[in-house]
Amino acid sequence: MKAKVRTCLAFKDQAEEAARFYVSLIPGSEFETAFRPEPTGPALMALFSLAGTPYQALNMGDYVTLNDAVSISVVTKDQEETDRLWEALLADGGAENRCGWLKDRFGLSWQIVPEALPRLLTDPDRAAAGRAMQAMMGMVKLDVAALEKAFRGD
Repeated sequence: MKAKVRTCLAFKDQAEEAARFYVSLIPGSEFETAFRPEPTGPALMALFSLAGTPYQALNMGDYVTLNDAVSISVVTKDQEETDRLWEALLADGGAENRCGWLKDRFGLSWQIVPEALPRLLTDPDRAAAGRAMQAMMGMVKLDVAALEKAFRGD
């Protein structure tokens, strides 16, 4: 194990599949290894990193399930990257939520956040930041152009 500290994500029986899917989506990510109690059996645990952040995926059966208390937040550089991740994570059974949140087909919650959003929300012009916040609250997938338009008061 390369990392001393990892966030552990619990899955029923799809830990390796989920880990391999996640690393395929985010540049700079790596599937490190899978631990199999039986050499030809399914993985019990998979180690991976997403853009340098270490994770552990663990198959725990029906004992636990993922919920909204844990999410992975990804800052995207633009609308194109936002759209790409959004569509990939929703594919094959994901579900949209509001304000840039979604659940993937494995039940893991994600926040897909264009880098423009924190900049707009922390701007010293509190009225403009408030308009951007109100616009975000009405969105499902975040729309950079609409956020910036609301910020400007157009």
